[in-house]
Amino acid sequence: MPTRRSFILGLTAAGALANLSAPVLAGGIAAQSASAVTQVFGGGLRFVAVAVTYPVPVPASALSAADFAVAGRTVTEVYPAAAADPASRAEEGPVVIVALSAEDADALLLVEPERSGGPGGPGGSGGGPGAAGERSVSDKSWKTPQATVAQAAFSIGERPVAAAEIATAKVENLVIDEFRQLVWNDPETGDSLPYNLFVPKDYDPAQRYPLVNFMHDAGTTSEDPLMTLKQGLGAICWASPQDQADRPCFVLAPQFAEIVASDGSETSSMLDTVINLIKALSEEYSIDTSRLYTTGQSGGGMLSIAMNIKYPDFFAASFLVACQWDAALVAPMAGNRLFILVSQDDAKAFPGQNAITEALETEGATVARAVWDAKWTAEQTRFAFDDLDAEGARINYVTFGKGTVFDEGEETGGASGHTATWRYAYSIAPIRDWIFRVA
Repeated sequence: MPTRRSFILGLTAAGALANLSAPVLAGGIAAQSASAVTQVFGGGLRFVAVAVTYPVPVPASALSAADFAVAGRTVTEVYPAAAADPASRAEEGPVVIVALSAEDADALLLVEPERSGGPGGPGGSGGGPGAAGERSVSDKSWKTPQATVAQAAFSIGERPVAAAEIATAKVENLVIDEFRQLVWNDPETGDSLPYNLFVPKDYDPAQRYPLVNFMHDAGTTSEDPLMTLKQGLGAICWASPQDQADRPCFVLAPQFAEIVASDGSETSSMLDTVINLIKALSEEYSIDTSRLYTTGQSGGGMLSIAMNIKYPDFFAASFLVACQWDAALVAPMAGNRLFILVSQDDAKAFPGQNAITEALETEGATVARAVWDAKWTAEQTRFAFDDLDAEGARINYVTFGKGTVFDEGEETGGASGHTATWRYAYSIAPIRDWIFRVA
């Protein structure tokens, strides 16, 4: 006997399903619209659900995952919600979330040309980012998610819901859509800098908020301001509902269209432009200037190091991911609170940070060191963090053990050990907690 799902797909192939403009049985109900829902993971933006809107609340008891199908995707769950956000799950609601597996081949929306020898980029053996100040446009792009949901007929109480094919007409980008896209025209440097700004929900000018500044890698240079938000969790994690519930803060994510830091330990004028932007935002909003934080991966981490050298008292703490700098220049930041994370498979950042931490110790800094497995569970990582934290150092230096940043069968050549680090770094909650501590 054919299953209900095969019946749905069979109708689709035969062209027998009603579309949204078809007449509905008297007293019946038809889906009104559908939105594609995306979510950012460590490796970038993924298409994770379709939110189908109905004219009346739909109870969970009326729904079955077997009644919904999306070609080429795995439907993992179907449930009612108050809105297009899957987190707004409810016993009944006007939106039905058709959850899709984030592991499907078509889930990742990144389009990136293949490179021989593995991906290149600063900090890896694939070559450096280029000269500081050099205009650069990434060859990465992101597909717009689209899908058609095949929905079988079902009932809400005694009211029939007509079978239909519902094509997505909108996109809901979780967390990304909460950022504002703005441009800073710096009167001091003359630079024009597009940036993304997350303002805490229910912002109250009577309170004072921290600010986290995330700066992307050289491979994400672009004139599209959303590139830095789509590439991974570097900016998104601090603005997530859970992190904002625990630690409300502003999140700044500049979008550079030039190389901001070179492997020659030189920076563009964007160093001062970003500092000036943070100062301007601190005047516009109620931002606590004693709780400013910076973080970045690869080139963005390099610029964070350079900022700490030039302005050692500006940031309360820094999270430096897969980056390096000339160790002979780092003495001014010996008293700073730093959390450094690199992979032992990173041909530049690993030896580079070994040299930096040794140079900082020579200047009197205390450094706690540990080797972690990038694939540890959250509980295992928490235990490892607690052991490291017990040392009470102002500088924590963690390396991911050799081979642990790679998935089975994944390319390990070129700068792969460098870029793979980013997938894991910003998902480690204890590090984010540590950054926000009052020194």
